[in-house]
Amino acid sequence: RESNMAALDRAVLDAQVRASVNQKLEESGEKEKLKELLRKKLIERGWRDELKEYCKEVIKSKGLEQISVEDLVAEITPRGRATIPDDIKAELLERIRKFLASA
Repeated sequence: RESNMAALDRAVLDAQVRASVNQKLEESGEKEKLKELLRKKLIERGWRDELKEYCKEVIKSKGLEQISVEDLVAEITPRGRATIPDDIKAELLERIRKFLASA
């Protein structure tokens, strides 16, 4: 069994790697390209429209006056992330891998 300290060390290292990858993506302009690709693919698949409809349902069930933007975001974010098609996630991950291999 891994010690708590080793788990903490690994978590810190993971965070450092993520921060480094994110910085490389941002500095190169690749992050914006990936975000635009993601946006385009999600719109093409109807994901955006489905999430918009879910927002309307949440607002209707809770009441427009009773829900803040922060509450709405907290409510829809897990569903939004969970419903991104796996093949789109895989394509983005592959593009990030290729970018890192060539960086």
